[in-house]
Amino acid sequence: MKKKNQTHPIWLLAPLLFAQIAAAVDFIFNGFDSSDVALYGNATVDSSRILTLTNRTSFSVGRALYPSKIPTKNPNSPAVLPFFVSFIFAMAPYRGVLPGHGIVFLFTPHAGIDGTSASQNLGLFNFTNNGDPNNHVFGVEFDVFKNEEFHDIDANHVGIDVDSLTSEFSHAAGYWPDGGHKDDVFDELTLNNGKNYQVWIDFAGGVVNVTMAPAGIKKPNRPLLSAAIANITGVFEDEMYVGFTSSTGALVQSHKILAWSFSNTNASLSNDLITVGLPSFELPKTPLHKTRGFIASVTAAAVLLIILCSALTFSLISRNQRLKREREEMEDWELEYWPHRIPYQEIESATRNFSDDHVIGVGGNGRVYKGTFRDGSEVAVKRISHESSEGIRTFLAEISSLGRLKQRNLVGLRGWCKKEKGSLILVYDYMENGSLDKRVFDCEKGRLLSYRDRIQILKQVASGLQYLHYGWESKVLHRDIKASNILLDKDMNARLGDFGLARMHDHDKAAGTTRVVGTVGYLAPEVVRNGKASMQTDVFGYGVLILEVICGRRPIEEGKPPLVEWVWERLRSGELIAAVDKRMEDVDDEEVLRVLHLGVLCAHPDANSRPTMRQVVKVFEGRAEGDETESEDTDVYLLEKMRNSEMWRMEAMVFTSGSSSSSHPTFEEIRQGLNASMSLSWSNTIVDGR
Repeated sequence: MKKKNQTHPIWLLAPLLFAQIAAAVDFIFNGFDSSDVALYGNATVDSSRILTLTNRTSFSVGRALYPSKIPTKNPNSPAVLPFFVSFIFAMAPYRGVLPGHGIVFLFTPHAGIDGTSASQNLGLFNFTNNGDPNNHVFGVEFDVFKNEEFHDIDANHVGIDVDSLTSEFSHAAGYWPDGGHKDDVFDELTLNNGKNYQVWIDFAGGVVNVTMAPAGIKKPNRPLLSAAIANITGVFEDEMYVGFTSSTGALVQSHKILAWSFSNTNASLSNDLITVGLPSFELPKTPLHKTRGFIASVTAAAVLLIILCSALTFSLISRNQRLKREREEMEDWELEYWPHRIPYQEIESATRNFSDDHVIGVGGNGRVYKGTFRDGSEVAVKRISHESSEGIRTFLAEISSLGRLKQRNLVGLRGWCKKEKGSLILVYDYMENGSLDKRVFDCEKGRLLSYRDRIQILKQVASGLQYLHYGWESKVLHRDIKASNILLDKDMNARLGDFGLARMHDHDKAAGTTRVVGTVGYLAPEVVRNGKASMQTDVFGYGVLILEVICGRRPIEEGKPPLVEWVWERLRSGELIAAVDKRMEDVDDEEVLRVLHLGVLCAHPDANSRPTMRQVVKVFEGRAEGDETESEDTDVYLLEKMRNSEMWRMEAMVFTSGSSSSSHPTFEEIRQGLNASMSLSWSNTIVDGR
């Protein structure tokens, strides 16, 4: 039996029709005017009507959004409206500059770039808010750097991001051509080669489809990514901004948007985008040295050179052969570690021939100079003596470790140079605010670090050490953690530097060296006894760093007891607060005691009683939402280390034997204080990262 067609009175359909009309948004830009988008950071619209998100400026953010919010849900309904997006982009590299980092198409509830960072954060989030479910941000990233911390699949991928830079779904960039010479042949596309690519992002029925192809090619039938996003209704607010964000770091390229269409009603609007006759941003494929005229000139010069070379003496030939062997040996070494060699002439020019006026530091193996390259970028240049075996060891250690590590709290190594019969040279990112020790000890009041800055720096150093111990393919032991090796950038962010003593080894193996290295005052007792370094020896050095930063005292000072012993004595006498640097203002007494307790525990003489850097970072971060059980387990574990270790039992004897004195706290009071230091949430007391 057939069902009759049902009809509804117009007064019942009117609200639904009105909601659909009110939510309808359609726009298309084949080229941009400055009024078409709201620009933030380094984003610009040039005379060619191209939207450029970033330029040659390093560590910068560019964002462009449709000027007004668009509805993403129907009124009184949690369902997310469909949307159909297409745009044409290009990532334009610069000759001689390593390219990075990528573009993100996003929905966001907020305009502007507050709460974002450059480099691997893509101008989308920063260190503290990445992964926060309160972000309400949906994005599709086109990323050209493999970040281990975000579990990227490779250095040329597309990913779907929900409130985090750790993509929920990702795939190598590319497409499946329709009607190709073979079935299911995937054509991989290089995102940052300067070519123009078109992207289609479609959402309907709870499924997101992401498709891409070279501009001018019909949209492939098979999407690159097709995924149902869990809790998509909770991510989207009723109205949101839509647009693009991008960033540069030490890696730099120009991120460009050439055309853009958006609709939540018309899936075919993308057909109106102009995809042909667009400018190309590819670097020239035929360099000068491959042109016919150049080859003819070189050939003629080569003939003349052969004639002249025949007149050279045997000694000159021998010398050239020796230099050739040296170059070949250096090339093998260079390929094994890190290939970014910088010409000596560029470094010499940047430092004004290593002028004394450019010296910014002097170390055991040489001087450090400030330099400025021709593009205006500032660098720090360490010149190491080639004659010293210790200098060569330092040079190799820096390149083999720091040269391959990428993390926001490590000093960036830009490159190196070896001059014939001369110096070994390392080039780093320039840290405008110098080393931490110069902002804590013996400095003018105006340059003295505030209490909040000190806490923030300790938190950032802990993050860098956690990355060294756990965040890379090999375990890295720094072995020389101290205030003079913590550098501060222009925003007072901490960067751990000087990897001259660093060693790498597999995560499942112990370090093989038994050579005692490090700085007096920071050496763990077990290193002094047997010379064996471990992650726990780094933790000891970090504990000493906490104490010197909070107490304003160096580990070893003439005429004074060692810092660690001095703090222990304050703890025994119940006067731990008296150890705090008197020059600091606005000190939170409860918070600073928790920090000192953590420092004492990290600098514990028993290596097994020290926490790991993962646990230290958890203490700083506090309980994150949805992670209370893990945080509580960590708190209990750290507390048990304190209670069970021999040193704490000794402290209990000291306190209980003097329990009759009202000036000495009982051991139970100390235990409760330590419990508070582990269990109270730090999220309300430690300042957020920049």
